[in-house]
Amino acid sequence: MELRRLGGLGHQSSVLIYGAAALGDVDQDTADASVQEALDGGINHFDVARDYGDAELRLAPWMPRIRDSIFLATKTGERDRDAAWAQINESLERLGTDTVDLLQLHAVGDLDELDKVTRAGGALEAALRAQEEGLVGAVGITGHSHTAPSTHLEALRRHPFASVLTPLNPALWQVPGYREDYEALVAEVQRQDAALMTIKTVARRNWPQGADQSFATWYEPQSDPGRIRAGVSWVLAHPEVTGLATPGDVRLLTHVLAAEADRMPVPDAEAVLAGDADYSSPFLDMPI
Repeated sequence: MELRRLGGLGHQSSVLIYGAAALGDVDQDTADASVQEALDGGINHFDVARDYGDAELRLAPWMPRIRDSIFLATKTGERDRDAAWAQINESLERLGTDTVDLLQLHAVGDLDELDKVTRAGGALEAALRAQEEGLVGAVGITGHSHTAPSTHLEALRRHPFASVLTPLNPALWQVPGYREDYEALVAEVQRQDAALMTIKTVARRNWPQGADQSFATWYEPQSDPGRIRAGVSWVLAHPEVTGLATPGDVRLLTHVLAAEADRMPVPDAEAVLAGDADYSSPFLDMPI
């Protein structure tokens, strides 16, 4: 698998980041098979969160074996300093490790949320304390919405976050103003030498009203291997992207691994996805 430098953190990260949200509601045997598949496929970067159900608990049995050989990131969705501090420590306990490489302020997709985490007494203070005490190696920020890139640009103006996790796919590229906001974010990321990771690579659309939600993701993902290949190929053609998070359903990992290994040219990828009349932004109707 291709490796890319994780910004100023320096880690040579696999371009596929294991999205451990997929482990939130599976048994340990299923989790073990998925983690092993990821490792066999060359993934060396795992991303989890306290808010992902039992995901941290499912990764914990693997820590004695793999902790020294992977880049491990978790997240806090809390907004207040004290609650975030408690959650950071809870995540370490649940993971069975003394430290994570990256702690991310989670789901900061608009300026109101950014104000909450960066204000006096906000979650950023807890994250920086955890960094000072050696519990986390670095502090990043994530978010998923149409305003995530512009919000993350403002976040980098307020604090030198080591990493940003923001959405990117061809459908979002067509949302008015999204490309311009993303490109402005890229310029600042590169100026600060932060890591730029992406999510929603293989999102297809919001679940239609009354649809049988046959995947664990809150959005309907692409399930056709050709379209998954197109989405992965398109995102990884962006050289500024250090990696993309795999989707939150263990059944899709096989296809994403295959897509990374066999990429298609960007025009071909765009043509494949343009052939899907239902392809659209997953942020048109965000779940509450």
